Amino acid sequence: MRIDSSSTAAAILPLVGGPANVTSVAHCMTRLRLGLADPSRADEDALRALPGVLGVVVDDGSYQVVLGPGVVTRVTADFEQLLARPSTADELGARGAELREERRRCNATPFKAGLRRLAAVFVPLIPALIGCGILAGINGLLLNAGWLPGLSPALAAVASGFMALIAVFVGHNTAKEFGGTPVLGGAVAAIVVYPGVAKVTAFGVTLAPGQGGVLGALAAALLATRVEKWCRGRVPEALDVLLTPTLTVLVAGLGTLYGLMYAAGVVSSAIGTGADRLLATTGAFAGLVLGGLFLPLVMLGLHQALIPIHTTLIDQQGYTVLLPVLAMAGAGQVGAAVAVYVRLRHDTSIRTTIRSALPAGLLGVGEPLIYGVSLPLGRPFLTACAGGAAGGAFVGFFAMLGDKVGATAIGPSGWALFPLLAGNRGLGLTAAVYAGGLLTGYAVGFAATYAFGVTDRGPAAATSRRSGSGSGSPGGPTPGRSS
Repeated sequence: MRIDSSSTAAAILPLVGGPANVTSVAHCMTRLRLGLADPSRADEDALRALPGVLGVVVDDGSYQVVLGPGVVTRVTADFEQLLARPSTADELGARGAELREERRRCNATPFKAGLRRLAAVFVPLIPALIGCGILAGINGLLLNAGWLPGLSPALAAVASGFMALIAVFVGHNTAKEFGGTPVLGGAVAAIVVYPGVAKVTAFGVTLAPGQGGVLGALAAALLATRVEKWCRGRVPEALDVLLTPTLTVLVAGLGTLYGLMYAAGVVSSAIGTGADRLLATTGAFAGLVLGGLFLPLVMLGLHQALIPIHTTLIDQQGYTVLLPVLAMAGAGQVGAAVAVYVRLRHDTSIRTTIRSALPAGLLGVGEPLIYGVSLPLGRPFLTACAGGAAGGAFVGFFAMLGDKVGATAIGPSGWALFPLLAGNRGLGLTAAVYAGGLLTGYAVGFAATYAFGVTDRGPAAATSRRSGSGSGSPGGPTPGRSS
Protein backbone atom coordinates (compact mmCIF):
# COMPACT_ATOMS: atom_id res chain seq x y z
CA MET A 1 0.00 0.00 0.00
CA ARG A 2 1.37 3.42 -0.97
CA ILE A 3 1.96 5.70 2.00
CA ASP A 4 0.40 9.18 1.85
CA SER A 5 3.61 11.19 2.25
CA SER A 6 1.94 14.52 3.00
CA SER A 7 -0.19 13.02 5.78
CA THR A 8 2.80 11.19 7.22
CA ALA A 9 4.91 14.37 7.21
CA ALA A 10 2.10 16.33 8.85
CA ALA A 11 1.73 13.65 11.52
CA ILE A 12 5.47 13.50 12.26
CA LEU A 13 5.99 17.24 12.69
CA PRO A 14 4.06 17.76 15.96
CA LEU A 15 5.45 14.51 17.38
CA VAL A 16 9.03 15.79 17.10
CA GLY A 17 8.24 18.96 19.01
CA GLY A 18 6.82 21.11 16.21
CA PRO A 19 8.60 23.46 13.79
CA ALA A 20 10.30 25.40 16.58
CA ASN A 21 12.13 22.26 17.67
CA VAL A 22 13.45 21.28 14.21
CA THR A 23 16.87 22.67 13.37
CA SER A 24 17.75 20.65 10.27
CA VAL A 25 16.21 18.15 7.85
CA ALA A 26 17.96 15.53 5.71
CA HIS A 27 17.44 11.95 4.60
CA CYS A 28 19.39 8.88 3.52
CA MET A 29 18.09 5.78 1.74
CA THR A 30 15.64 4.84 4.49
CA ARG A 31 15.63 7.48 7.25
CA LEU A 32 14.32 10.99 7.76
CA ARG A 33 17.18 12.59 9.72
CA LEU A 34 16.17 15.51 11.92
CA GLY A 35 18.18 17.85 14.06
CA LEU A 36 16.13 18.69 17.16
CA ALA A 37 16.94 21.53 19.53
CA ASP A 38 15.44 19.49 22.37
CA PRO A 39 15.04 15.76 21.56
CA SER A 40 13.18 15.19 24.82
CA ARG A 41 10.18 17.00 23.31
CA ALA A 42 9.77 14.24 20.73
CA ASP A 43 7.16 11.57 21.46
CA GLU A 44 9.01 8.41 20.44
CA ASP A 45 6.20 5.97 21.26
CA ALA A 46 3.67 7.97 19.25
CA LEU A 47 6.10 8.20 16.34
CA ARG A 48 6.60 4.43 16.32
CA ALA A 49 2.84 3.94 16.28
CA LEU A 50 2.33 6.05 13.14
CA PRO A 51 1.37 4.06 10.02
CA GLY A 52 4.37 3.86 7.73
CA VAL A 53 6.95 4.54 10.46
CA LEU A 54 9.20 1.48 10.83
CA GLY A 55 11.31 2.67 13.73
CA VAL A 56 13.01 5.55 15.52
CA VAL A 57 16.75 5.90 16.14
CA VAL A 58 18.47 8.53 18.27
CA ASP A 59 22.17 8.83 17.47
CA ASP A 60 24.33 11.58 19.00
CA GLY A 61 21.88 14.39 18.49
CA SER A 62 20.45 13.10 15.19
CA TYR A 63 16.80 12.05 15.49
CA GLN A 64 16.10 9.48 12.76
CA VAL A 65 12.66 8.28 11.68
CA VAL A 66 12.91 5.05 9.68
CA LEU A 67 10.44 5.12 6.76
CA GLY A 68 11.97 2.83 4.14
CA PRO A 69 13.32 3.40 0.61
CA GLY A 70 11.29 5.58 -1.73
CA VAL A 71 8.87 6.65 0.99
CA VAL A 72 11.53 8.63 2.83
CA THR A 73 12.25 10.82 -0.20
CA ARG A 74 8.59 11.84 -0.58
CA VAL A 75 8.03 12.37 3.13
CA THR A 76 11.19 14.48 3.44
CA ALA A 77 10.08 16.75 0.60
CA ASP A 78 6.64 17.24 2.19
CA PHE A 79 8.21 17.73 5.62
CA GLU A 80 10.47 20.47 4.25
CA GLN A 81 7.47 22.15 2.61
CA LEU A 82 5.70 22.26 5.97
CA LEU A 83 8.72 23.90 7.56
CA ALA A 84 9.11 26.35 4.68
CA ARG A 85 5.70 27.93 5.20
CA PRO A 86 5.92 31.59 6.20
CA SER A 87 4.69 30.87 9.71
CA THR A 88 7.49 28.42 10.43
CA ALA A 89 10.37 29.28 8.10
CA ASP A 90 12.14 31.45 10.65
CA GLU A 91 12.29 28.46 13.03
CA LEU A 92 15.03 27.01 10.86
CA GLY A 93 17.21 30.07 11.28
CA ALA A 94 20.63 30.62 12.69
CA ARG A 95 19.73 29.98 16.33
CA GLY A 96 18.42 26.51 15.54
CA ALA A 97 21.56 25.64 13.61
CA GLU A 98 23.68 26.83 16.50
CA LEU A 99 21.71 24.73 18.98
CA ARG A 100 22.13 21.65 16.83
CA GLU A 101 25.84 22.19 16.43
CA GLU A 102 26.22 22.73 20.15
CA ARG A 103 24.37 19.52 20.88
CA ARG A 104 26.50 17.60 18.40
CA ARG A 105 29.66 18.86 20.05
CA CYS A 106 28.37 17.82 23.47
CA ASN A 107 27.16 14.35 22.50
CA ALA A 108 29.39 13.20 19.66
CA THR A 109 32.51 11.21 20.46
CA PRO A 110 35.54 12.02 18.29
CA PHE A 111 35.43 8.53 16.80
CA LYS A 112 31.77 8.73 15.74
CA ALA A 113 32.22 12.28 14.52
CA GLY A 114 35.12 11.07 12.37
CA LEU A 115 33.00 8.25 10.95
CA ARG A 116 30.19 10.64 10.06
CA ARG A 117 32.62 12.92 8.27
CA LEU A 118 34.15 9.97 6.45
CA ALA A 119 30.70 8.87 5.36
CA ALA A 120 29.92 12.41 4.17
CA VAL A 121 32.92 12.13 1.83
CA PHE A 122 32.13 8.74 0.31
CA VAL A 123 28.35 8.24 0.54
CA PRO A 124 27.58 10.87 -2.17
CA LEU A 125 29.76 8.83 -4.55
CA ILE A 126 27.70 5.65 -4.16
CA PRO A 127 25.10 6.37 -6.90
CA ALA A 128 27.87 6.83 -9.48
CA LEU A 129 29.64 3.71 -8.22
CA ILE A 130 26.43 1.72 -8.60
CA GLY A 131 25.61 3.03 -12.07
CA CYS A 132 29.12 2.59 -13.42
CA GLY A 133 29.45 -0.82 -11.75
CA ILE A 134 26.29 -2.13 -13.40
CA LEU A 135 27.43 -0.82 -16.79
CA ALA A 136 30.82 -2.45 -16.30
CA GLY A 137 29.07 -5.74 -15.56
CA ILE A 138 26.88 -5.45 -18.65
CA ASN A 139 29.94 -4.66 -20.76
CA GLY A 140 31.71 -7.71 -19.34
CA LEU A 141 28.78 -9.91 -20.35
CA LEU A 142 28.80 -8.47 -23.88
CA LEU A 143 32.53 -9.07 -24.22
CA ASN A 144 32.33 -12.65 -22.94
CA ALA A 145 29.42 -13.42 -25.27
CA GLY A 146 30.96 -11.63 -28.23
CA TRP A 147 27.83 -9.50 -28.69
CA LEU A 148 27.73 -5.93 -29.99
CA PRO A 149 31.51 -5.53 -30.40
CA GLY A 150 31.07 -2.02 -31.73
CA LEU A 151 29.28 -0.92 -28.55
CA SER A 152 31.73 -2.39 -26.04
CA PRO A 153 34.39 0.35 -26.28
CA ALA A 154 31.77 3.04 -25.72
CA LEU A 155 30.31 1.21 -22.72
CA ALA A 156 33.79 0.70 -21.31
CA ALA A 157 34.46 4.43 -21.56
CA VAL A 158 31.17 5.33 -19.90
CA ALA A 159 31.65 2.78 -17.12
CA SER A 160 35.32 3.53 -16.46
CA GLY A 161 35.44 7.31 -16.69
CA PHE A 162 34.22 7.92 -13.17
CA MET A 163 36.54 5.35 -11.62
CA ALA A 164 39.50 6.87 -13.48
CA LEU A 165 38.80 10.22 -11.82
CA ILE A 166 37.28 9.12 -8.52
CA ALA A 167 40.24 10.66 -6.68
CA VAL A 168 39.13 14.11 -7.84
CA PHE A 169 35.61 13.62 -6.44
CA VAL A 170 37.00 12.30 -3.16
CA GLY A 171 39.24 15.36 -2.90
CA HIS A 172 36.36 17.72 -3.68
CA ASN A 173 34.08 16.14 -1.05
CA THR A 174 36.84 15.97 1.55
CA ALA A 175 37.65 19.66 1.31
CA LYS A 176 33.95 20.51 1.39
CA GLU A 177 33.36 18.42 4.52
CA PHE A 178 36.40 19.66 6.41
CA GLY A 179 35.92 23.34 5.73
CA GLY A 180 38.17 23.94 2.75
CA THR A 181 37.46 25.13 -0.78
CA PRO A 182 36.12 22.05 -2.62
CA VAL A 183 37.71 22.84 -5.96
CA LEU A 184 41.14 23.21 -4.33
CA GLY A 185 40.73 19.83 -2.66
CA GLY A 186 39.82 18.34 -6.03
CA ALA A 187 42.75 20.08 -7.73
CA VAL A 188 45.31 18.65 -5.31
CA ALA A 189 43.70 15.19 -5.36
CA ALA A 190 43.84 15.24 -9.18
CA ILE A 191 47.62 14.98 -8.88
CA VAL A 192 47.16 11.38 -7.72
CA VAL A 193 45.71 10.29 -11.08
CA TYR A 194 47.67 12.66 -13.36
CA PRO A 195 49.73 10.59 -15.86
CA GLY A 196 52.70 12.96 -15.47
CA VAL A 197 53.46 11.67 -11.95
CA ALA A 198 55.21 8.75 -13.67
CA LYS A 199 58.16 11.13 -14.16
CA VAL A 200 58.45 11.84 -10.40
CA THR A 201 60.66 9.80 -8.06
CA ALA A 202 59.98 9.70 -4.31
CA PHE A 203 61.96 7.66 -1.78
CA GLY A 204 63.88 6.12 -4.65
CA VAL A 205 60.69 4.82 -6.25
CA THR A 206 59.11 6.12 -9.43
CA LEU A 207 55.50 7.05 -8.77
CA ALA A 208 52.65 5.54 -10.76
CA PRO A 209 49.42 7.33 -11.73
CA GLY A 210 46.73 6.37 -9.24
CA GLN A 211 49.22 5.25 -6.59
CA GLY A 212 47.52 5.52 -3.21
CA GLY A 213 44.09 5.66 -4.81
CA VAL A 214 41.23 7.15 -2.83
CA LEU A 215 43.23 7.10 0.40
CA GLY A 216 45.91 9.24 -1.24
CA ALA A 217 43.25 11.60 -2.54
CA LEU A 218 41.66 11.81 0.91
CA ALA A 219 44.99 12.61 2.54
CA ALA A 220 45.92 15.12 -0.18
CA ALA A 221 42.65 17.03 0.24
CA LEU A 222 43.00 17.05 4.03
CA LEU A 223 46.48 18.51 3.66
CA ALA A 224 45.20 21.08 1.17
CA THR A 225 42.45 22.11 3.59
CA ARG A 226 44.95 22.48 6.41
CA VAL A 227 47.29 24.60 4.26
CA GLU A 228 44.41 26.75 3.00
CA LYS A 229 43.16 27.47 6.52
CA TRP A 230 46.71 28.38 7.61
CA CYS A 231 47.02 30.79 4.69
CA ARG A 232 43.63 32.42 5.28
CA GLY A 233 44.74 33.58 8.69
CA ARG A 234 48.07 35.00 7.59
CA VAL A 235 47.89 36.26 4.00
CA PRO A 236 46.83 39.94 3.61
CA GLU A 237 43.27 40.27 2.34
CA ALA A 238 44.40 42.14 -0.77
CA LEU A 239 46.57 39.20 -1.81
CA ASP A 240 44.39 36.39 -0.50
CA VAL A 241 42.69 35.65 -3.82
CA LEU A 242 46.09 35.16 -5.48
CA LEU A 243 48.38 33.73 -2.83
CA THR A 244 46.11 31.38 -0.89
CA PRO A 245 45.07 29.15 -3.81
CA THR A 246 48.61 29.17 -5.19
CA LEU A 247 50.25 28.24 -1.90
CA THR A 248 47.57 25.66 -1.17
CA VAL A 249 48.06 23.83 -4.45
CA LEU A 250 51.85 24.17 -4.35
CA VAL A 251 52.50 23.07 -0.76
CA ALA A 252 49.83 20.38 -0.65
CA GLY A 253 50.74 19.20 -4.15
CA LEU A 254 54.41 18.76 -3.30
CA GLY A 255 53.46 17.06 -0.04
CA THR A 256 51.24 14.69 -2.00
CA LEU A 257 53.96 13.83 -4.51
CA TYR A 258 56.83 13.46 -2.07
CA GLY A 259 55.07 11.79 0.82
CA LEU A 260 51.37 11.06 0.73
CA MET A 261 51.19 9.12 -2.53
CA TYR A 262 53.97 6.80 -1.45
CA ALA A 263 52.54 6.27 2.05
CA ALA A 264 48.96 5.85 0.83
CA GLY A 265 50.18 3.42 -1.83
CA VAL A 266 51.74 1.25 0.88
CA VAL A 267 48.53 1.34 2.93
CA SER A 268 46.32 0.61 -0.10
CA SER A 269 48.47 -2.35 -1.10
CA ALA A 270 48.33 -3.65 2.46
CA ILE A 271 44.52 -3.41 2.47
CA GLY A 272 44.24 -5.35 -0.77
CA THR A 273 46.77 -7.98 0.26
CA GLY A 274 45.25 -8.27 3.72
CA ALA A 275 41.70 -8.75 2.43
CA ASP A 276 42.80 -11.40 -0.06
CA ARG A 277 44.94 -13.22 2.50
CA LEU A 278 42.24 -13.05 5.17
CA LEU A 279 39.70 -14.82 2.99
CA ALA A 280 42.22 -17.17 1.36
CA THR A 281 43.60 -18.49 4.66
CA THR A 282 40.76 -18.13 7.18
CA GLY A 283 37.86 -17.63 4.79
CA ALA A 284 35.16 -19.62 6.58
CA PHE A 285 36.01 -18.24 10.01
CA ALA A 286 36.52 -14.68 8.72
CA GLY A 287 33.21 -14.87 6.85
CA LEU A 288 31.46 -16.14 9.96
CA VAL A 289 32.78 -13.25 12.06
CA LEU A 290 32.19 -10.55 9.42
CA GLY A 291 28.72 -11.78 8.48
CA GLY A 292 27.72 -12.20 12.12
CA LEU A 293 28.88 -8.80 13.31
CA PHE A 294 27.74 -6.63 10.43
CA LEU A 295 24.18 -6.02 11.68
CA PRO A 296 25.46 -4.67 15.03
CA LEU A 297 27.91 -2.49 13.12
CA VAL A 298 25.04 -1.09 11.04
CA MET A 299 22.97 -0.52 14.17
CA LEU A 300 25.83 1.46 15.75
CA GLY A 301 26.76 3.29 12.54
CA LEU A 302 30.27 1.81 12.62
CA HIS A 303 29.88 0.22 9.16
CA GLN A 304 30.74 3.63 7.72
CA ALA A 305 34.39 2.93 8.52
CA LEU A 306 34.34 0.21 5.85
CA ILE A 307 33.35 2.54 3.00
CA PRO A 308 36.89 3.75 2.17
CA ILE A 309 38.15 0.15 2.41
CA HIS A 310 35.55 -1.01 -0.12
CA THR A 311 36.34 1.94 -2.37
CA THR A 312 40.07 1.24 -2.14
CA LEU A 313 39.58 -2.40 -3.11
CA ILE A 314 37.35 -1.46 -6.05
CA ASP A 315 39.86 1.13 -7.23
CA GLN A 316 42.76 -1.29 -6.79
CA GLN A 317 41.35 -4.67 -7.85
CA GLY A 318 38.15 -3.81 -9.70
CA TYR A 319 35.91 -5.24 -6.98
CA THR A 320 35.62 -5.56 -3.21
CA VAL A 321 35.67 -9.09 -1.81
CA LEU A 322 34.33 -7.92 1.55
CA LEU A 323 30.91 -6.65 0.49
CA PRO A 324 29.41 -10.01 -0.61
CA VAL A 325 30.44 -11.50 2.74
CA LEU A 326 28.93 -8.60 4.70
CA ALA A 327 25.78 -8.76 2.54
CA MET A 328 25.00 -12.11 4.16
CA ALA A 329 23.89 -10.21 7.28
CA GLY A 330 20.91 -8.98 5.29
CA ALA A 331 20.07 -12.56 4.30
CA GLY A 332 20.02 -13.61 7.95
CA GLN A 333 17.73 -10.68 8.65
CA VAL A 334 15.30 -11.71 5.91
CA GLY A 335 15.21 -15.30 7.18
CA ALA A 336 14.58 -14.09 10.72
CA ALA A 337 11.76 -11.78 9.57
CA VAL A 338 10.04 -14.61 7.69
CA ALA A 339 10.24 -16.80 10.80
CA VAL A 340 8.70 -14.04 12.92
CA TYR A 341 5.95 -13.68 10.31
CA VAL A 342 5.19 -17.40 10.54
CA ARG A 343 5.37 -17.67 14.33
CA LEU A 344 3.45 -14.49 15.23
CA ARG A 345 0.56 -15.23 12.95
CA HIS A 346 -1.93 -13.52 15.31
CA ASP A 347 0.02 -10.27 15.48
CA THR A 348 -1.45 -8.22 12.64
CA SER A 349 0.72 -5.19 13.31
CA ILE A 350 4.10 -6.94 13.13
CA ARG A 351 3.04 -9.01 10.11
CA THR A 352 2.00 -5.82 8.29
CA THR A 353 5.36 -4.27 9.06
CA ILE A 354 7.18 -7.36 7.76
CA ARG A 355 5.14 -7.44 4.55
CA SER A 356 6.01 -3.81 3.82
CA ALA A 357 9.69 -4.09 4.78
CA LEU A 358 10.54 -7.51 3.35
CA PRO A 359 10.84 -6.46 -0.33
CA ALA A 360 13.38 -3.81 0.65
CA GLY A 361 15.20 -6.40 2.76
CA LEU A 362 15.45 -8.80 -0.17
CA LEU A 363 17.01 -5.99 -2.19
CA GLY A 364 19.58 -5.32 0.50
CA VAL A 365 18.01 -2.39 2.37
CA GLY A 366 17.94 -3.85 5.85
CA GLU A 367 17.10 -0.88 8.06
CA PRO A 368 13.28 -1.23 7.85
CA LEU A 369 13.56 -4.83 9.09
CA ILE A 370 16.18 -3.94 11.71
CA TYR A 371 14.26 -1.09 13.31
CA GLY A 372 10.76 -2.27 12.51
CA VAL A 373 11.07 -5.97 13.42
CA SER A 374 14.21 -7.60 14.79
CA LEU A 375 15.54 -4.93 17.17
CA PRO A 376 12.18 -4.21 18.87
CA LEU A 377 11.64 -7.94 19.36
CA GLY A 378 15.17 -8.48 20.69
CA ARG A 379 16.11 -12.11 20.16
CA PRO A 380 15.34 -12.16 16.41
CA PHE A 381 18.14 -9.62 16.03
CA LEU A 382 20.58 -12.14 17.51
CA THR A 383 19.26 -15.03 15.44
CA ALA A 384 19.45 -12.83 12.32
CA CYS A 385 23.14 -12.33 13.15
CA ALA A 386 23.47 -16.13 13.31
CA GLY A 387 22.04 -16.37 9.79
CA GLY A 388 24.46 -13.71 8.56
CA ALA A 389 27.35 -15.59 10.15
CA ALA A 390 26.35 -18.82 8.38
CA GLY A 391 26.02 -17.12 5.00
CA GLY A 392 29.34 -15.33 5.48
CA ALA A 393 31.03 -18.61 6.39
CA PHE A 394 29.63 -20.18 3.19
CA VAL A 395 31.05 -17.46 0.94
CA GLY A 396 34.30 -17.42 2.92
CA PHE A 397 34.70 -21.18 2.55
CA PHE A 398 34.69 -20.89 -1.23
CA ALA A 399 37.18 -18.03 -0.99
CA MET A 400 39.50 -20.50 0.76
CA LEU A 401 39.10 -22.76 -2.27
CA GLY A 402 40.20 -19.90 -4.53
CA ASP A 403 36.76 -18.83 -5.74
CA LYS A 404 36.60 -15.10 -5.07
CA VAL A 405 33.24 -13.35 -4.97
CA GLY A 406 33.43 -9.58 -5.29
CA ALA A 407 31.25 -6.56 -6.00
CA THR A 408 32.18 -3.82 -8.46
CA ALA A 409 30.30 -1.16 -6.45
CA ILE A 410 29.12 -0.52 -2.92
CA GLY A 411 25.60 0.28 -1.80
CA PRO A 412 23.32 -2.57 -2.91
CA SER A 413 23.29 -6.03 -1.40
CA GLY A 414 20.80 -8.89 -1.36
CA TRP A 415 19.36 -9.63 -4.79
CA ALA A 416 20.34 -6.16 -5.99
CA LEU A 417 24.01 -7.15 -5.82
CA PHE A 418 23.76 -9.77 -8.57
CA PRO A 419 24.30 -7.28 -11.44
CA LEU A 420 27.44 -6.01 -9.66
CA LEU A 421 29.09 -9.36 -8.97
CA ALA A 422 32.59 -10.10 -10.22
CA GLY A 423 35.14 -12.77 -9.45
CA ASN A 424 38.16 -14.71 -10.64
CA ARG A 425 36.39 -17.86 -11.86
CA GLY A 426 33.68 -16.58 -14.18
CA LEU A 427 30.36 -14.90 -13.54
CA GLY A 428 28.37 -18.15 -13.39
CA LEU A 429 30.34 -19.65 -10.52
CA THR A 430 30.56 -16.28 -8.76
CA ALA A 431 26.78 -15.85 -8.88
CA ALA A 432 26.25 -19.45 -7.75
CA VAL A 433 28.47 -19.01 -4.68
CA TYR A 434 26.78 -15.74 -3.78
CA ALA A 435 23.31 -17.27 -4.24
CA GLY A 436 24.36 -20.22 -2.07
CA GLY A 437 25.43 -17.79 0.64
CA LEU A 438 22.09 -15.98 0.49
CA LEU A 439 20.15 -19.25 0.71
CA THR A 440 22.29 -20.35 3.66
CA GLY A 441 21.68 -17.02 5.42
CA TYR A 442 17.94 -17.24 4.76
CA ALA A 443 17.72 -20.83 6.00
CA VAL A 444 19.82 -20.44 9.17
CA GLY A 445 18.23 -17.08 10.03
CA PHE A 446 14.77 -18.65 9.65
CA ALA A 447 15.58 -21.85 11.55
CA ALA A 448 17.36 -20.08 14.43
CA THR A 449 14.57 -17.55 14.81
CA TYR A 450 11.81 -20.12 14.52
CA ALA A 451 13.44 -22.29 17.17
CA PHE A 452 14.90 -19.72 19.56
CA GLY A 453 13.95 -16.19 18.51
CA VAL A 454 10.22 -16.21 19.27
CA THR A 455 9.00 -18.45 22.08
CA ASP A 456 5.27 -17.64 22.19
CA ARG A 457 2.76 -17.38 19.39
CA GLY A 458 0.10 -15.42 21.20
CA PRO A 459 -0.58 -11.80 20.36
CA ALA A 460 -0.09 -10.68 23.96
CA ALA A 461 3.39 -12.15 24.10
CA ALA A 462 4.29 -10.63 20.75
CA THR A 463 3.09 -7.22 21.87
CA SER A 464 5.10 -7.55 25.07
CA ARG A 465 8.22 -8.29 23.08
CA ARG A 466 7.70 -5.38 20.74
CA SER A 467 7.52 -3.04 23.71
CA GLY A 468 10.83 -4.44 25.00
CA SER A 469 9.35 -5.64 28.31
CA GLY A 470 9.06 -9.34 27.56
CA SER A 471 11.58 -12.15 27.80
CA GLY A 472 12.46 -11.70 24.15
CA SER A 473 14.42 -8.54 24.84
CA PRO A 474 18.04 -9.43 25.60
CA GLY A 475 19.23 -7.96 28.89
CA GLY A 476 18.25 -4.42 29.66
CA PRO A 477 16.97 -1.71 27.36
CA THR A 478 15.91 -2.36 23.80
CA PRO A 479 19.03 -2.37 21.57
CA GLY A 480 19.45 0.67 19.40
CA ARG A 481 17.84 3.16 21.76
CA SER A 482 19.80 5.83 23.46
CA SER A 483 19.47 5.72 27.21
